[in-house]
Amino acid sequence: MRYKSTRNSQLRLEASQVISQGISREGGLFVPESFPDLTSELPSYLELDYPALAKAIFSKFLTDFHPEEINACVDRAYTSEKFGGPCPVRLVPLTGNGEKKTLLELWHGPTCAFKDMALQILPHFLTTALKKSGSGKKAVILTATSGDTGKAALEGFKDVPGTHILVFYPRDGVSPMQKRQMVTQEGDNVAVCAIEGNFDDAQSSVKRIFTDAALQERLAQHGMQFSSANSINWGRLLPQIVYYIYAYLELVRTGGLSMGQPMDVVVPTGNFGNILAAYYGRKMGLPIRKLICASNANKVLTDFIRTGTYDRRREFHATASPSMDILISSNLERLLFDLCGEDSAMLAGWMQQLAETGVYSVGDEVRERIQQLFYGGFCGDGPTYQTIRELWDQERYLCDTHTAVAVDVYRQYLKDSNEQPIPTVIASTANPYKFSASVLEALQADCITGDDFSNLEALERLTGLRAPVQLRELRDKPERFFQVISQERTGEYVLEALGIGG
Repeated sequence: MRYKSTRNSQLRLEASQVISQGISREGGLFVPESFPDLTSELPSYLELDYPALAKAIFSKFLTDFHPEEINACVDRAYTSEKFGGPCPVRLVPLTGNGEKKTLLELWHGPTCAFKDMALQILPHFLTTALKKSGSGKKAVILTATSGDTGKAALEGFKDVPGTHILVFYPRDGVSPMQKRQMVTQEGDNVAVCAIEGNFDDAQSSVKRIFTDAALQERLAQHGMQFSSANSINWGRLLPQIVYYIYAYLELVRTGGLSMGQPMDVVVPTGNFGNILAAYYGRKMGLPIRKLICASNANKVLTDFIRTGTYDRRREFHATASPSMDILISSNLERLLFDLCGEDSAMLAGWMQQLAETGVYSVGDEVRERIQQLFYGGFCGDGPTYQTIRELWDQERYLCDTHTAVAVDVYRQYLKDSNEQPIPTVIASTANPYKFSASVLEALQADCITGDDFSNLEALERLTGLRAPVQLRELRDKPERFFQVISQERTGEYVLEALGIGG
């Protein structure tokens, strides 16, 4: 299996090269030259546990990795110690309202967010890939985060030999708990910096660095190269495909559906990576009827799915689901490349329009293809809080704000489409205690204090559910990172943090 760029369809690189590089030199994203058809293999996968399934899927795409290398990566990533049990995900059926929905809990890892599913294994993919190159260079991981990716990447790459990791987050665009997780991060190879602006400003700054030839040359002189832990890196996106396949197989194993019967998938997303992984699973033969894209008030994806026009020229909203506060959805580029017949010139034109004018339109043909595959809906903070409260009152299930957005949009889909409910998997992306103030406000607003740890304790008392120890222990950890910079200083900061500035 080799890989091409969304902006250069003639390019062909091996998996180890694209994982090491992160993003293509001309700014495109790497995609496989083809996708394997797993339709006939799915029944045999029923016998596999999660690590074995991951190994089987990875072997289809990482063809320049030896099987022993893939096995080592998986065995180091998905341990009971890191994920609280032999399976890193949990499926929780909910029975209310006559719906056939199952929550796919993806947040049982060390940072209590779905990003752990990919970012616990990406460091092993990357270090293996770098060894294959024989360059001897250290990887400098640059990551922009709207909250969860940053901590998950920091934890995954902490003290990994041959790597440095630098994380940039919007100063006022993450929850207090997410910020606390990042600024207290341990490790000798980590750095964290706040950027003035929103997540899109942070993400755009990081992407510019990847295409800055002068910066790349500067790093090369010191035996370093850039890579990424964002989902623009194929090594980050690939592990996310696995849990949708696992969820389907688990529903078959437990009698939730029969092999070959379709399911719907609902994903709360801002950067489009998590739902793109489900789309790729569908391309590989996973029976998915509809991909339901759930947005918050920053509903640029909802509007795009409904109109075929992507327009980021709008007010930015700071919401109760901050990991989705995004107006530039990087991974949408991969979907559009697929749906426009891999016309890299057309795709590059759209991306140029977005950069220069803030808007582009894909035309009727591509729009119709998108609408056949996807439903787009959005949920404001009010309905988000209401959904949290309903799930707790009716089912005694405590969910975070992002999962609540997904549940509400799923209900919108059933109403708008007039489709009969079929077995549905809803991605649950974060532990509710990562957003304790918002969850507490939804349940009992008069308990809220100004202190996030007091809110955490109040939520514990109200629900009787214990917060994860990795969140409770943050109270006593000292802060290490305090710097705030303008987005124009991102490149300068990188050199300073690596000790090669001046």
